[in-house]
Amino acid sequence: MATQELESPPSLTGLYPRALTGAVTELPRKLPGLRRGGEPQLPDLDLVVRDVEIDREHLAEYDHVCGFRVRDELPPTYPHMIAFPLQMKIMTDGSFPFPVMGLVHIENRIEQKRWIRADEKLDFTVRAENLREHDKGLQFDFVADATAAGEPVWHSTSTYLRRTGGGGGGGSGDKKSEPPKPASIWKVPDDIGRRYASVSGDINPIHMHSLSARLFGFPSAIAHGMWLKAHCLAALEGRLPDALAVEVAFKVPLLLPSKVAFASWPADDGGSTGSRDFAVHDARKGKPHLTGSLRAA
Repeated sequence: MATQELESPPSLTGLYPRALTGAVTELPRKLPGLRRGGEPQLPDLDLVVRDVEIDREHLAEYDHVCGFRVRDELPPTYPHMIAFPLQMKIMTDGSFPFPVMGLVHIENRIEQKRWIRADEKLDFTVRAENLREHDKGLQFDFVADATAAGEPVWHSTSTYLRRTGGGGGGGSGDKKSEPPKPASIWKVPDDIGRRYASVSGDINPIHMHSLSARLFGFPSAIAHGMWLKAHCLAALEGRLPDALAVEVAFKVPLLLPSKVAFASWPADDGGSTGSRDFAVHDARKGKPHLTGSLRAA
C-alpha cells in the first residue's frame, strides 16, 4: 500500500472539472468499468492529511443547512466534509478504474468513538478497497479514518455502485414495503442541493439544478445523500450517544423539491438502550429514500 501525504484537503472546485472531463474523454476506456488489459483494480493508495483545523464559521454553516444545533462538537457526519475531497482525489486519479460521473453512493456507515471537539486537530486517512460484485454491477468502499492526537475518533465506510447492466434504482434492496408511521413531514426545498453544495463543495451537477440533472438522466435535481443522512441525525440529535454507529442505505433518489415523511422507532434487535431505526419515504407515494439504524458503540 502506497501512502501519499497531502498538505491540506484538496479543493473540490478543481477536482469536479476533472471528473466531468473524464466522463467524456475516458468513457471509451472505462465503460463498462474495465481498465485496459483486463479486470478493474482499485488504486493501492492511502491519502493522508494531518493537523486539519476545524473552521468554526464553516461548522456553523454546516450545522445550519443540515439542521443541527450550533455547538462546539462536530456532528457525526461533519468529518465527511474533510474525507470526501480525499475520496474525489482518488476517484479522479488516472489509476482509478471507473469514471466518477455515474457512480452511485448506496450506503454509508459512520462510527464515532466520542464527540469530537471543534478545537481539536485531526489527521485523516482515506483509501478505496473491497471491490466486489453487486447484482447491478460492481461495488466498492471508500474507508476514512480520523484521529486526534493519535487517538482513533471517527471511522466511515462509503459504499459506491458502478452499474455494468441490470435494473435501475440507486440503492440496495429496492423492495416495496409498507412505510412506517411518520414522526414528521419535511418539505425539502428545490435549492437544498445548491445550499449543501456551497458548504460541502460537492457540486455534482445532478444536485445543482434541474437542467444539469437532466443531462445525467434525472427529471430534476436530487438531494445529496449525505445531506439527507445528516438531516436525519439532526432530527435525532437529542438521542445521539457519545459513542455511536450509524448506518444508512440510500434508496430511491430524492427529487427536488419534495415532501417526505421521516420516521424513527426503538430498534427491536436486543441491542442497547437508545438503539433506533429510522427511515425517510415519499410522503405521498411511500417510496423509500433512506433507511438507517443508530446504535450505541
